[in-house]
Amino acid sequence: MPTDIELDPSSLRDFFIVHLNKIYTAKSHLISSLIILEEEAHFSDLKKGIRETIDDVQKQQKRMEQVYQRLGIEFSEESSSGMLGLIKDSFEEIRQRSGQPILRDLSMLFYLHNIESIEMASFQLLQMIAVKMKDDKIKRLVRENYEDAKAGRTLLLLITTKYLTSTSS
Repeated sequence: MPTDIELDPSSLRDFFIVHLNKIYTAKSHLISSLIILEEEAHFSDLKKGIRETIDDVQKQQKRMEQVYQRLGIEFSEESSSGMLGLIKDSFEEIRQRSGQPILRDLSMLFYLHNIESIEMASFQLLQMIAVKMKDDKIKRLVRENYEDAKAGRTLLLLITTKYLTSTSS
């Protein structure tokens, strides 16, 4: 088994860009869906959480645009069928619960947790790659997106806990 793995800086950069594009593509699709969810949410804390998530996603996209600028490239839409499929499936499940506000809200929380967890893991890996790229500004921007995703996940856990304790069994 090899003990040292050598990554070509150009290949690493390309990998970083492709996956940054995938996240950006998914976030672009997510925003329009979140706006609809915000209107449909029954629980007021969930509405506020979705609004905060929309604001965070927009901030994350701005940071990502700064990364693109720093790399001297423009965003290029990438196939992110896995994440987009999760978003599509999530919103289909939520629509199926349209007549059941409590289960609809719980479905929203369930899928928002899943999406936030994937984003957090993605930014964490990009953050590790950014360290190898030796650009402090890119490292900082990606780290801030990771921290936002982590905080968003914590917020969703708090909202879910409050939601489940406030609904009668």
